[in-house]
Amino acid sequence: MIPLKKIFPVIVVLITLSLLGIIYIQVSWIRNAIAIKKEQLNEQSTKMAGDVQKEMVTTRQSYTMFRLRKNQETAKNFGLDIKGESYVPPMSAVYDNPQKLRKLIQDKMGKNHLDPNHFEFAILGPIQGIGSQLRVHSANFETAYRENMEDSASERKRYHIIHVILDDLNNFGPDTETLMIITPVADDSITRQLGIMITGSILFTIIIITAFALTVRTLLNQKKLSEIKSDFINNMTHELKTPLATISLAIDAIGNEKVMSNADKIRYFSGIIKEENKRMNKQVESILQSALLEKDEIGLKLQAMDVHQVIRNTTDNLQLQLAGKNGVVDLQLDAINPVIMADDVHFSNVVFNLLDNAIKYSKEDLEIKIQTYNTRKSLFIIITDNGIGMSRDTISRIFEKFYRAHTGNVHNVKGFGLGLTYVKAIVDAHKGKIKVESTLGKGSKFTLEFPQE
Repeated sequence: MIPLKKIFPVIVVLITLSLLGIIYIQVSWIRNAIAIKKEQLNEQSTKMAGDVQKEMVTTRQSYTMFRLRKNQETAKNFGLDIKGESYVPPMSAVYDNPQKLRKLIQDKMGKNHLDPNHFEFAILGPIQGIGSQLRVHSANFETAYRENMEDSASERKRYHIIHVILDDLNNFGPDTETLMIITPVADDSITRQLGIMITGSILFTIIIITAFALTVRTLLNQKKLSEIKSDFINNMTHELKTPLATISLAIDAIGNEKVMSNADKIRYFSGIIKEENKRMNKQVESILQSALLEKDEIGLKLQAMDVHQVIRNTTDNLQLQLAGKNGVVDLQLDAINPVIMADDVHFSNVVFNLLDNAIKYSKEDLEIKIQTYNTRKSLFIIITDNGIGMSRDTISRIFEKFYRAHTGNVHNVKGFGLGLTYVKAIVDAHKGKIKVESTLGKGSKFTLEFPQE
């Protein structure tokens, strides 16, 4: 089986490459979709312009035939006979009303799936005189045309211009007029039409990125848990191996003939076995308590308890450990009402664990200060020490299961990393609060608050 430490970078690289590939494909797809849509709109615009041109030419032919018949009838009334081709009027004479031309263009735009509401138009004079032969036009044509000319040098134009020669190729001549249609560029229209697909693409890309981030976070947590598990197994093996070795040596000593005949030595070695057995039981109990904490099966037997008495008893029981660090405890028990409803065993363990940690994570000349005081609804307990202190990262993780702080030059700290996890769980079970303040190299301060309602 490949170790997680080795496979983790490979997984991250593969997922990153996959994510970048998906994003690249999505961006390319959107660009291609926009390009295809632009080309489609241009084709629709060209077809619309052709439809408008055909309609206008057909209308002019009908108009010309009508005028021819009308002229022949008038000449006949005067006894004249008109023969030959009639004069073909310019398109601006047939469509001399801008509203009539607007309605025609709107109709053809609608049939070609174009926006029929935003455009300007004009019929211009002969091609060689486009600049000065403005004949029939919409109200805002000149403004749009001027803005288009101003944008001609810029990279992004606001308008698209369509030119339509208002004649068929057979009748094309120097007097032929031109229809100019100005429409907004298609970018906004394309964005609206492809909006759902683009939005969906962006949304799913964000989901993939989020899933990737969560996957990496999970892998990091798994890596961290794997390291913690390894540390826990190593610590547990060491903590259990030491008393077992001591018990084995004591049993071998008792089996010695010289020792068997000496009652004092038997009692001495029996005492060692008993103490080491207690030590192992305590370690096993801490692991069992951890299992109960994980299952939220802490059973509290609440009773009225004097906090000051618990603190004094615990301090007395730790005098031997304090002496080993040349330590002193300053009790400032100022709470007027030190009684809370608590479980005697668990609460005593909380105080013991906090003081035991202060002793373990300290150097010589240890000073511990324990303060208590009341507020209107709570009892506060503050435990301050001048030990090795903790970094910000350690403070954020000290209540994690199996986590053990780096001790720097202090190498004799033993345990499974369960003490403060247990403390936090018991404080929470009593509906209390715990806060930690610490400065690396200067010491730590634990503040506990318990309700007294």
